[in-house]
Amino acid sequence: MTSRDRLKALLVAVLWGCNVVAIDIGLDDFPPLFFAGLRFAVIAVPTVLFVRPPSVPWRWVVGYGVSFGVIQFGFLFVAIDLGMPPGLASLVLQSSAPFTVLLGVLLLRERLTVRQVVGLSVAVLGLASVALTHSVVSVRALPVLLTVLAALGWAVGTLCSRLARSRQPLRLVLWMSVVPPVPLFALSLALEGPGADWAALRDVSAGRAWTGVAALGYIVVLTTVVGSGIWSALLSRYPAGVVAPYSLAVPVAGVLASWLVRGERPAVAEVAAGVVVVAGLLLGTGTAKGRPRTCEQQHIREGDRSGVP
Repeated sequence: MTSRDRLKALLVAVLWGCNVVAIDIGLDDFPPLFFAGLRFAVIAVPTVLFVRPPSVPWRWVVGYGVSFGVIQFGFLFVAIDLGMPPGLASLVLQSSAPFTVLLGVLLLRERLTVRQVVGLSVAVLGLASVALTHSVVSVRALPVLLTVLAALGWAVGTLCSRLARSRQPLRLVLWMSVVPPVPLFALSLALEGPGADWAALRDVSAGRAWTGVAALGYIVVLTTVVGSGIWSALLSRYPAGVVAPYSLAVPVAGVLASWLVRGERPAVAEVAAGVVVVAGLLLGTGTAKGRPRTCEQQHIREGDRSGVP
């Protein structure tokens, strides 16, 4: 991976790390599933009207939207609403990196170097130590489990994005956003009730939910359009095992942002684990050998033979 692409990957990590804080702020004004549906609906409407669909098989667009949109963000928003601290959520959510690498090995037959295995293992140990400490001391098991399921959805979405092999990654991200609103709004009506949804909209129209609207703007513009667009572009050029470990820098940004904005002070163990995560990230990522496009095409052929839908 080139130095410029490394910086892009780290920028996405910062944007996504601050995303959990924006979610936590937005949930003060919106029910979680309804808020998740709004997150994608705001993008879906102009996308359908003004953006041409990407030239990729629709199964990857739908798979990307269901896994990345409905599963990841549905579970994540509910977990934070149930009491998952945003800093801890950003840590646990990064289990998507080993999920992605594992799925890449099992389904796409990607090969890992010893350096990647060692570095990723070190980073995962850092994440696990903090997540385990928090889950035992201060957080119920259900929010942690929901966040892990959100991470699995992120991993599946990452592979769908990569298998789409889109030459218009931003179009892919935008059209992926067309998939989640209907199922998320349907789940909100069934589980949260129409009364809660209408109450949130009344607060918006009356100007009482301006912080939630600002949080929604951050999530839509910076997290989805900018962050996911860059991430998809990187995945179109490099193997998943090279790109995915950069997501391990997200919890460092998430813990710091939660501390600064929401007063969630990191413990000494969290700071130490953050150092371990960064060290593992630096050790486990290196310049990809060979031409990225050729490498991707080889993995796509292998993925098709492995029965990936």
